[in-house]
Amino acid sequence: MGPSERRQAIWEYLCSARFDTTKRLADRFGVCERTIRNDLVVLSCTYPVETSVGPYGGIRISDWYHPEQKRLSPIQTSLLVRVRITLEGEDLKIMDSILIQFALPGSY
Repeated sequence: MGPSERRQAIWEYLCSARFDTTKRLADRFGVCERTIRNDLVVLSCTYPVETSVGPYGGIRISDWYHPEQKRLSPIQTSLLVRVRITLEGEDLKIMDSILIQFALPGSY
């Protein structure tokens, strides 16, 4: 398995598991922890991957990200809310439907 395939597999695994540690990921993918840390740097440039240190630390997917639900991030929601006030008529109805369908409840 090459680096890009491994990173895709790590991403897919994290999407379903939501949390793990570098040690367990290294064991799972048969590489050293340093390789996993490098993979996480690359993944975090594109995906909402968060890391934390300490006794309860590890790698997690951002709480707002649920690939099966296709939700907007808080920054995306904020932008659409700001744009929304400039709309009227059918465009406003369409924007409202987007926010209702994709924004996290209570975020706008």
